[in-house]
Amino acid sequence: MTKAQVIQLDQGRTDPPKETGATSLEACVMYVAAMLDRPVTLTALQEMQDDVSGVAKQDSTSPEQGVRAAIAAAERAGMQAAFGRREAANLNAMALPAILTLREGGALVVLAKLKSGMLSVYDPERGDGTGQITLDAVTDHHTGHVLLLRAIPREDMATGDGARGHWFWSALAANRWAYAQVVLAAALANVLGLVTSLFTMVVYDRILPNEATESLIALTIGVGIALIFDFVIKLLRAGFIDRAGRRADMTMGRRIFDHLLDVQISAHRGSTGATAATLREFESIRDFFTSATLVAVIDLPFVILFVFVVWLIGGPLALIPAVAIPLVLVIGIVVQPILGRLAERSFTQGQSKQSVLVETLSGLEAIKAAGAARRMRTRWEEAVDQQSSYTTKSRSVTQFVINATGFIQQTSQILIVFYGVFLISAGTLSMGALIASVILTGRALAPLAQLAQTLTRLNQARSSYRSLNTLMRFESERPQGRSWLSRPRLDGAIRFDKVHFTYPDAQTDALSGVSFSIEPGEKVAIIGRIGSGKSTIARLLLGLYQPREGAVMIDGTDIRQIDPGDLRRNVGAVLQDVWLFSGTIRDNIAVGAPRPRDEDVLEAARIAGVDEFVARHPMGFDQILEERGAGLSGGQKQAITLARALLGQPSVLLLDEPTSAMDVQSEAAVIARLRDAAADRTMVIVTHRTSLLSLVDRVIVLENGQVVADGPKGQILRSSDGGS
Repeated sequence: MTKAQVIQLDQGRTDPPKETGATSLEACVMYVAAMLDRPVTLTALQEMQDDVSGVAKQDSTSPEQGVRAAIAAAERAGMQAAFGRREAANLNAMALPAILTLREGGALVVLAKLKSGMLSVYDPERGDGTGQITLDAVTDHHTGHVLLLRAIPREDMATGDGARGHWFWSALAANRWAYAQVVLAAALANVLGLVTSLFTMVVYDRILPNEATESLIALTIGVGIALIFDFVIKLLRAGFIDRAGRRADMTMGRRIFDHLLDVQISAHRGSTGATAATLREFESIRDFFTSATLVAVIDLPFVILFVFVVWLIGGPLALIPAVAIPLVLVIGIVVQPILGRLAERSFTQGQSKQSVLVETLSGLEAIKAAGAARRMRTRWEEAVDQQSSYTTKSRSVTQFVINATGFIQQTSQILIVFYGVFLISAGTLSMGALIASVILTGRALAPLAQLAQTLTRLNQARSSYRSLNTLMRFESERPQGRSWLSRPRLDGAIRFDKVHFTYPDAQTDALSGVSFSIEPGEKVAIIGRIGSGKSTIARLLLGLYQPREGAVMIDGTDIRQIDPGDLRRNVGAVLQDVWLFSGTIRDNIAVGAPRPRDEDVLEAARIAGVDEFVARHPMGFDQILEERGAGLSGGQKQAITLARALLGQPSVLLLDEPTSAMDVQSEAAVIARLRDAAADRTMVIVTHRTSLLSLVDRVIVLENGQVVADGPKGQILRSSDGGS
């Protein structure tokens, strides 16, 4: 697009400027979202981008990635999103505003079609206002794809799940046409299933008595064609189920994992292993909707069709399957509560077993060092024994239903033959009709033979659904429809205003009326005894927990109003518990950055001292780390975590014992480099080590969750020495 093609730029508008670092598509999405009163932050868009390579690849800005991220972020913000093909010339007033993707990788917003044949557009590459452009100029660069965003009424978001719908039912509803095709295919397959019995009846009653060989050949060819159709339809049905299941699996799986990442830490209950077991149960739901069990459920209603056909050709013989079918159903209904209770208890014990397993694997070194193997083995064996007991009982009930169903099925066929002989003797039934009735009765009872397995899978799926639904109801950091203030860059002024905080299930306050202010660029240390509330202040500043009373503010804004992603990108944090991820050292440094550059990673690694030990390894920054950085020393792990906090040059550095595992020489070198790198940033250090106090000018002393001293470093240290 050339500047000559832009006819007029409306400089009178006061539109928000394109945010630094945003792609054209992201800027367009934020522009339209603001128009619809459903603002979306740049951080929200970037956090929804898929990172298929693991961490921070440059191709995360691809159009496909951007559109997926835009749709997900828009739905979270309370909008409906649609993406598809539509030419710019075919856009009508109902479709505007519309975001058009361009071949060069950019995007623009079409706001209106003017009578002069021009288009009123917002082009983030041309400034912050709107302009007019010719339709031909847009058409020459348009990819043919359009992204439409529409606001959902707030009352609808308050009463439901908004644009995204329920995590489970909406995923199934999105594939309703596929499941409708499955039902249609099942109907055709069951109708074609009548062919075999009717063929047998005609052969016995018409072909054999008349020795009509030619008719037999023609009839056989027709039946063969029907059987081929039946085979093809069953293949199609299986394909429909697989495709629908895969799409639902992807949708539900992503929704569940996204919610797990967004769950407020204070809302999380139970052990890590129990939560992992709950997530694993998603497979039970997936298997139910993608396996032969679903086919058996769909085939159940067609049992009535087979009984009706038996009545048409066998008359009174239909009474036998008509009695057998309700009998099988009654047995299945009677055992349903038993199977449900056993499934719930087995699931609970499965959670306990998974909890022991995860705890053992995570703390294997500590278990060996403490000699706790006997204790963990006892817990494991108890959980395995309990789950095995409930599983055995469930299997026994299931086997009883299977045997009972088989008995009723065989008895029904024998009774049909028995009764049919008398009807043949009375001249009211033919031999062919009797054989056809036996075949049809077997076909009618065949879905019921799988009733036990179906009920077992159904109860497992129901237990899994309940557990996952409970997890999905945990309070989220990003509730749907919530609007945030976009603060991509903060100055770093911090204020705690009469903050009271109590950890979940705790009896006493961790913080009681804590108040203090930190100016931008100020260097402050928070010291105190163990349990005085130092680390709690760090968690509240990151927004990991919310105060019970009072407010935590940055730059005069309550952090509960700021997008959590914006907040955490502006606060580079090293928490007391060092955690590294499986992957390369570079991955671990750049794990939270949207589009990190190599030079930024190298600079952060230099300041933190990572380059010193990376240089001695042949793989360098591509050295693969195991979970939690097994194989590295505690000081090396802290160095990587510190580099992660420094990446992106955040306005605030929040360091909780950042050098506690380093040797004196390494710590001194890191402190010297950190002093220069953080000269113009706010720094809050939580520490017991006096060596780190050389970085600060002010000290805040906590005791029992309250500020007992706050002042210049020298004054506080002198008073402390005098008091001792």
